[in-house]
Amino acid sequence: MRIARLRTGLLILLVLAPLAACGEADMADQARAKTWDKNPFFPRDITMRQPVAGTVPRSDPAQPMPQPKTISRDLLDRGRQRYTVFCTPCHGQDGRGAGMIVARGFPHAGDLTGEALRRTSAADLYDAISNGRKAMFGMAQMIPSADRWAIVAYVRALQLSQDAPVASLPAEDRARLEAAR
Repeated sequence: MRIARLRTGLLILLVLAPLAACGEADMADQARAKTWDKNPFFPRDITMRQPVAGTVPRSDPAQPMPQPKTISRDLLDRGRQRYTVFCTPCHGQDGRGAGMIVARGFPHAGDLTGEALRRTSAADLYDAISNGRKAMFGMAQMIPSADRWAIVAYVRALQLSQDAPVASLPAEDRARLEAAR
């Protein structure tokens, strides 16, 4: 009986001994090669490898880029299209903050046509799209920088279009408006 206990104890120790040698794996604290390190394992002793043939380069969408110098029709069209995809669910087509998800119980989104946001700089609007504000989360990883600037340009056009006096419209647009009544 005593020998059986001793054997069982020894067997348990043999099974558990390897587990005692296991530490917590920490990927940040392990041997690794940095991009520009020398590495005799590879040809020319360099760690950095050439991309596999056919690899498509991918830029980081969150990477900021400077504000466009001019606003073109193409930029506004792109901004409208991207606004419709990313902003309309919360801010609505008119930018007043009553989009579809607001109608389903989410908090009221900011009114993009309000006086406070009209006074806000384009850089602040770009930053809000990139990093978020209040209940809005940052969209930098989803919307490339050029598209964020296009959205800012479209929001500015949207702000100008809301509550514009009919007298300020071109005659052609006034005639269409009168015909629609």
